Amino acid sequence: MKSFITASLLTLGLVSSTWAAGTSSLLEIQQRWAQINYQMEDDAKEAAFNDLAIKAQELVNAEPNNPDDLIWLGIIQSSTAGAKGGLGALSLAKAAKKSFEDAITINPSALSGSAMTSLGVLYHKVPGWPIGFGSDKKAKELLVQSYKLNPTSIDSNYFLAEFLYDDGDYTGAKQHLEKAQKAAPRPTRPIADIGRHKEVDVLMEKVNQKL
Repeated sequence: MKSFITASLLTLGLVSSTWAAGTSSLLEIQQRWAQINYQMEDDAKEAAFNDLAIKAQELVNAEPNNPDDLIWLGIIQSSTAGAKGGLGALSLAKAAKKSFEDAITINPSALSGSAMTSLGVLYHKVPGWPIGFGSDKKAKELLVQSYKLNPTSIDSNYFLAEFLYDDGDYTGAKQHLEKAQKAAPRPTRPIADIGRHKEVDVLMEKVNQKL
């Protein structure tokens, strides 16, 4: 199975001292996600994401019609799939797909269209029939929609660029990477911005080698 990449707006900070007890806020979950994704070793990520998914599910259970919570549950589910890898990750990818679809049904513009971005990435990364639900046609539709909703976002531009690169459109990919490089910093997400900009730079190097 192809690897899974999570599309998300990330927030990173030190974990609250009350993290292990009680109900976590969405901000704490965002911060914990980014800590796991950017600071943990790969072999520790799956268990950490599994624990985090429990916290995110608690938020969804408390407010099932809150699209922001559903988006972050989907992000964590897809992240767990990426950490797990292989065919065993497919059930997690399907769960993430449902979370994103539910969020889109409630409010497609929530978190600046992050559900569409994330679902588009899933469609692009998951194998197609008969193994999985992957579809590059659906992926492109969703990634273009999310870009139109938030054309200055580092994430919408990066993930659309990644799709275009994989599709062989290196000129288009470079245009979106240049937009990603110019995206305004997110004051509450400094480490997330650093991590995403590194990914943008790596992809830009690959694109330039093709042009």
